[in-house]
Amino acid sequence: MFSIVSALLAVAAVLPAGTPMPELNGEFLTGRKATLPAAAHGRVTLLAIGFSYGSRFPVEAYVKQWRRRFGNDVRTGFFEIPIIGGMARMGRWFIDSGMRRGAPREDHEKVITVYGGASDWKRRFNCNNAEAACLVLLDQRGNIRWVKEGTYDHQTWDQLRVQAESLLGAP
Repeated sequence: MFSIVSALLAVAAVLPAGTPMPELNGEFLTGRKATLPAAAHGRVTLLAIGFSYGSRFPVEAYVKQWRRRFGNDVRTGFFEIPIIGGMARMGRWFIDSGMRRGAPREDHEKVITVYGGASDWKRRFNCNNAEAACLVLLDQRGNIRWVKEGTYDHQTWDQLRVQAESLLGAP
């Protein structure tokens, strides 16, 4: 019994840098199943996670900067990940349809929608501000290298950029 409780507590604990990213299952906007960190394997990858509609704006701002800096580098990738919990899950069809209409077709495999488990993922990444983006940087092996929560600001972007460049071996 003690080992089961210990295992459950470990899963729910804050994930420190250097630990493997736990499996996160969702669906691309194309309807294909998506699993992280497998979908990011081999690339330095930004996970821009949002837990509310309001977090959409900082998520999009960080992704825009990521594209500007790393968009042409095949060694990198990104995913926008709305994690939807509570009663909003009942509107899944409407939510998914709206996101498909709002995102360019070429980005439909860059958005992974996850229904359920929001409170667990908030706890794991220590991201609690509903209006903020939860930014997670994975290395090429799927290990968490950097986590930060916040609305868009240049200081956080610079920290993220430096961490990604370091993982890529860039000056």
